[in-house]
Amino acid sequence: MNKIILMSDPLVAAATVRECGEPLVDVRSTEAPLLVDARKKDEAGAFSHVREGLLSRLLHAQTLLPQGLRLLFVEGYRPPAVQRHYFEEYADQLRAAHAEWSDSEIYVAASRYVSPPEIAPHSAGAAVDLTLADEDGRELDLGTRMNADPEESAGACYTHADNISAAARANREILGAALAEVGLVNYPTEWWHWSYGDRYWAMTTGAAAAVYGPWDFD
Repeated sequence: MNKIILMSDPLVAAATVRECGEPLVDVRSTEAPLLVDARKKDEAGAFSHVREGLLSRLLHAQTLLPQGLRLLFVEGYRPPAVQRHYFEEYADQLRAAHAEWSDSEIYVAASRYVSPPEIAPHSAGAAVDLTLADEDGRELDLGTRMNADPEESAGACYTHADNISAAARANREILGAALAEVGLVNYPTEWWHWSYGDRYWAMTTGAAAAVYGPWDFD
C-alpha cells in the first residue's frame, strides 16, 4: 500500500492557491439533483453547498454509476468556525486518551480524521462527504458508518482497509471509480471524503496550484 499523506503534511500546506472565484452552489437546486441526506443539515443550509465545478463533476459521476445506484450527498461546505470546532474536539479526545503525546503528535493524529482548519477542503467548498444509495434512497454498506473515526472503526474507515466485507469493498470500488473518473481525489483515511480543486487535490495530482481556497458562506 502506498504511504498515506495526511492533511497535516507540510506538502499539503505548501500547495499554492490561485483562487478562481467560482461561486458556491446548492446541490439541491439542480435540475437533476443528487440525493441529499439531512444528517449534517445546518440552519443556514451551508452543508449542501459546493463549488460550481465540483457539483458539475458530481453530477457527471452519478451518470457513471451502475444502474440502480445513486450518490448520496451528506456534507459539502463547512464554515471555518465549525471546522475548527471539529478539529479541536477530536484533538481533545486524543489528548485525553494519550497524555504522553506531544502537541505535534496530537496535531498529526487528529488530521487523520479532521483536516486542520487552515487548509480544510470543506471550508473551500472543494470537498464532499458522500456514499452510495439504491434507487429508493437506502444507504449501501461501505464497511463503516460515515464519519467513523479510526479508533471506533479499528481503522476500517481507511479507504483501503482490509477489515471490511467483500461487499463493502466492492461498493467502495464502485464509488471510487466514478469519482476518480471525473477528477476527484480521495482522502485515504476517510472512504467518504472526496475533493476537487483544493490543496490536497493539487498535491495529489501534481497540479500547478489549487483553484479553490477558503471561502465565506454568505
